[in-house]
Amino acid sequence: MANSLPASKSGLAIIDQARKKKGWNKDSPIWIDAANKLLQATPNGSVSRSTLQRFWQKQAIRQENFVAICKAVGIENWEEIVDNTPTQQALSYMEFIVYDDAWVGRETLIQQLSASVNSSCHVLLLVGITGIGKTALAERLVEELRGDWREHRDNFEDNNKASDFASVAQQWLEKWGENVPKEERKPEQLLRRLVRRLRENRYLILMDSLEYLLTGNEEEGWGDFADEWWGKFFVSLLAESDCQSRFILASQDLPTKFETAECERYKNLWHCQLLRGLETPEQIALFQKAELDGDLELPHSPLRVIGEVYDGHPLALRTIAGEIKGSYAGKFSAYWKDNSRYIEEVKEAIDEARNQGIVKGDDDRWQLASYTKVLRRKVKERIDKTFERLKNDVYDAYVLLCTASIYRCEVQQSWWLSHLEDEGYNEEQQKDAMQTLRERYLVEDGGIDDEDNRLVGQHNLIRSVALEHLKQLGENDE
Repeated sequence: MANSLPASKSGLAIIDQARKKKGWNKDSPIWIDAANKLLQATPNGSVSRSTLQRFWQKQAIRQENFVAICKAVGIENWEEIVDNTPTQQALSYMEFIVYDDAWVGRETLIQQLSASVNSSCHVLLLVGITGIGKTALAERLVEELRGDWREHRDNFEDNNKASDFASVAQQWLEKWGENVPKEERKPEQLLRRLVRRLRENRYLILMDSLEYLLTGNEEEGWGDFADEWWGKFFVSLLAESDCQSRFILASQDLPTKFETAECERYKNLWHCQLLRGLETPEQIALFQKAELDGDLELPHSPLRVIGEVYDGHPLALRTIAGEIKGSYAGKFSAYWKDNSRYIEEVKEAIDEARNQGIVKGDDDRWQLASYTKVLRRKVKERIDKTFERLKNDVYDAYVLLCTASIYRCEVQQSWWLSHLEDEGYNEEQQKDAMQTLRERYLVEDGGIDDEDNRLVGQHNLIRSVALEHLKQLGENDE
């Protein structure tokens, strides 16, 4: 039996009759609870509202979830519900690892991006800092686009997994049923075969943590593919104007290959989307969905303050909401009593920067990413990993990011660069370091001031970690 199963049209008719007898809606919480009770002894089993929705849409879901949904509504012979047609068996659907029922917001963006992928956009890049929601949005888009695609995903964060183009291409082709003779496993042969396969068939491919495929050097810059065949592959793919397949790439860094003249000529066939934090209404929706409704409509309520100081960072806000529900029994007042001083300190600093022009905070000790164990584990460790990668790859940019963390808000770019100048870096090195931070989305452009000076700043979470690394830099210099 397959690991994932879809329901047939006739099978859904049987299910529909059964649920009507029980008086259940198609996504009834009672149904979800009953299915999950049947799955208590199943390690990977879990039914959510989105699982039921995919079930009704005849999309493949995990076998254990499929069985539980059927039995919960009273259908013991679940095999008669399965769609066993050859066409359906040829399709494959990915399981989501991040996107779930707690999702909120970005609805306009979802509609825009899904419409683009359905038309002319062959390669969609989702970029931004860690935890900003790239993978979740990618999965949400897959759900929006789901239909007659054959879905596939790869995550390149695992260092033990082969990531060179030839190995990955061979794995994909063989998984899709092609026999690749040993004498045809050279990169150029695999490239032609893979592009042809993608051109003639409808694949929806999600490539996550793409930054692990990128590398660079001080002379030529950063963000190029470590294996040049990946770059050649995407250029060849874009050259196929009638390609039926689509790619969604999630990356912390910009793959600069897409900015070269080779890809520029196909600019209508690819799109790069920078993700920022959730807007205020989306933050409110997130807290409401977590049943944290403490005066959310008031602009200065504590929950609204949390959303502001975290710049709407989805992972941080969901982590805080989960901690309130788990460790504080859902009592926000108890959480705020324990932790308010950290958040109010940051809010005060932000207000000073905005209203009083106090933009420097040399002695700031923001702990946004680490004031609880849960935040340290789920948020700070991920951001630290980004800092360590930057430190190892481009030390000049790492120094710039840390030394400029004294600024509480957007300031002139020249102020940032002056820190490297003081350290003895020449003008070219300063500009290269700033460009690296831009390509890794570790700086935020704040527009142009009244004197036509470019403004740059840091996300509050990035700054909170950069301040700690700045302290370490100072200790190392002593």
